[in-house]
Amino acid sequence: MKIKAAVINKEGEYPVLQDHEIDVKADEVIVDVIASALNHRDLWIVKGQYGRIQYPIILGSDGCVSHNGGQYLINPGLNWGDRQAYQGGDFDILGMPSEGCFAEKVQVSEAYLHEKPSHMSVEEAAALPLGGLTAYRALFSRAQLQKGEKVFISGIGGGVALFAMQFAVANGNEVYVSSSSEEKIAEAISLGASGGYNYKDDDMHKQVLKSVGPMDVIIDSAGGPGFSKLVNITAKGARISIYGGTRGEASFSPQRLFWNQASILGTTMGSDQDFSDMLEFVNKHQIKPVIDKVYPIDEIKEAILRMKEGAQFGKIVIKNKL
Repeated sequence: MKIKAAVINKEGEYPVLQDHEIDVKADEVIVDVIASALNHRDLWIVKGQYGRIQYPIILGSDGCVSHNGGQYLINPGLNWGDRQAYQGGDFDILGMPSEGCFAEKVQVSEAYLHEKPSHMSVEEAAALPLGGLTAYRALFSRAQLQKGEKVFISGIGGGVALFAMQFAVANGNEVYVSSSSEEKIAEAISLGASGGYNYKDDDMHKQVLKSVGPMDVIIDSAGGPGFSKLVNITAKGARISIYGGTRGEASFSPQRLFWNQASILGTTMGSDQDFSDMLEFVNKHQIKPVIDKVYPIDEIKEAILRMKEGAQFGKIVIKNKL
């Protein structure tokens, strides 16, 4: 079957809108993509900084689609497996190597289709799946966030960090954020964060401890040299959920970690149950994703360049012309 899709044909190229042949699978459905959204994994794949890249590829892990008259989200975590604790060996992510949502149509098992939240626009719904799933698991499944606990989220502005902030605020928690941008900190406070700190400050951890005290749950995607500051703001019994390592290897003194009986928890994406629980939580609290900008699919290169600049606050959405 031939479709229009934003295809990367070789390393170093940006996606190009062109005709693309897909192999129709009997056990999957082909649905119309209304809107999709960028994630940092798309940028890393474009830059060739991802394993198992086989060209040509169609990226796009997030999508709001139409099927049989209804509108749906796609759970992008494919073949998680039977264990809630971790993904199985067949786990895959929609949008490489499986063909993704930067196209007019996408092929997926019907089991991964979930009804679009009625309080969201199609653009907002398209922005939710991967980031919302990752944030929900990091906060609730892994860190076991409880009411009354204080939460610290590093690198506010990206999709997962913003979802984690929105979820924790909706849960009634006191939430603090970090960024190198005072503007992003101000925007986070306007959305419910209790305060923010510049992670480039060498004494950020001292500022946090002096002004608001230690943190019970910390959400991080960076690692790197700044990770030691996060360890240094842990409360007794604190949990650090880390879902990325964009700043490389982390080094820290273990003394505060073991003395506080604190834990570092690795987390990625989420199970089918996590996705269902996340949608239930979002519907209950009427949470809407923060949208940075919407681009038509024929301007997908410009959308990726905006993400590359790192100036966005919220999700970058790709809209199809249906």
